[in-house]
Order: sequence, then structure tokens, then C-alpha cells
Amino acid sequence: VQDAAGGRDPGSGGDEGSQRRWKEEICRILGEIQAPLSSLLLRLCHWLLPKLLTRLFLSVQLHRGQLEMVLQAARTPEVPLVFLSSHQSQVDGPLLSFVLLSQGIGLPRVAVGARTSPRLRSLLQRLGGVFLPSGLAQTGSGRDEGLPGAVLDAYVQEVLRSRQPLVLFLEEPPGSLRLADPARRWLLRVLRALRDGAVPDVLVVPVGIAYDVAP
Repeated sequence: VQDAAGGRDPGSGGDEGSQRRWKEEICRILGEIQAPLSSLLLRLCHWLLPKLLTRLFLSVQLHRGQLEMVLQAARTPEVPLVFLSSHQSQVDGPLLSFVLLSQGIGLPRVAVGARTSPRLRSLLQRLGGVFLPSGLAQTGSGRDEGLPGAVLDAYVQEVLRSRQPLVLFLEEPPGSLRLADPARRWLLRVLRALRDGAVPDVLVVPVGIAYDVAP
């Protein structure tokens, strides 16, 4: 992050005022990626979501054998879990988060698509949703991602080091059956974390979600 900040303005890297401005810019970018988790909202959603699911669906089915394999993988020391999920509806994120939390795997950080209103974005961030920073989302694929890219790299490394589960939805919009550009950018961060030795390994867990009728 320091290298990326210095590269944008090489002549102003040493004075105190410039360092303060860079710190403010870095905190702004980090604030676009995530927000502090709200324990009150998390408890409310954990209580409300089962009631919502029983109204939406006749049943929610999990494969017990596959779930046991995931639980066994979650007990592997020092190795974070990255869930790569198909994307069928806007209910996928809350549904998958609830399943992982209810099974004791932990509250995941869930990558959310950019097409969200500011209020919904703020709410989802406090429930564990993470977003690409605006400076990165506007950068064309393969171009220099600058400071937003460096902050996102550092953020993903910290998520993996702390063994927070990370959920990446591969399609955008839901059901499009093609790898979305945001998914590519998140996957690139995971690969860089492995390449740079931030974590010794990553357990990649494929997730399939299917509905008789998508909500």
C-alpha cells in the first residue's frame, strides 16, 4: 500500500501533511470495501431469517455428507476457507451466510455485486458484505489498479490470515452463467495472497445453490 501511495505522487511522500492525506484516502477506500459489523443487526437477522425462509420455501435441503466434509475442512488449522458459489438469486448471500453461521463455521465475508443502492450497501456491509472500491470498479481489466487495488490486496490478505470465511459469487447478474468481472478481481486477490505467502494454503469449497422456483 505504501509503494502504491508513493508511486502516485513521488515528490510528496515524506512530509507529515502528505502522509496524513494518504492515510485519509486509504481509510476512505477501506470504508468502501467494508464497514464495522453490527452485532444488533446480526442478531436481528439471525432471528428473522428463518421466519423469512419458512415463508419463501417449503424446505431448505443440505447434503449431510458434503456438509460434514466442509466442517472437517473448517477444522484444518491455519487454512482459510474460500467458498466459490453459483449465483441464482439475491437471496443466495443471506441464505449461505445463515447456513455457515448456524453450523459454527463463522460469519463469512460475502462479496456483493456493485448494483446496490447506497442504503442497501450500508446495511449489507454491517452484515458482512464486502464491495469493490469505486476506484477499482471503474478501472478497466488489466490496467494499473493503483492505490484501490493495493488496499484491496491487503484487505483480502488480512481476511484470509484471520481465517474469516470468504464467499465469492461467480456470476453477475444472478443466473447469467458467465464469470463476472468482479469475481475475477476477487479471485485475483486470493491468488496473490497465496503467491506472496500471506497464507500457506487456501481450501476452495465449491457451492451449488438451486431452487425449484428462484425467488
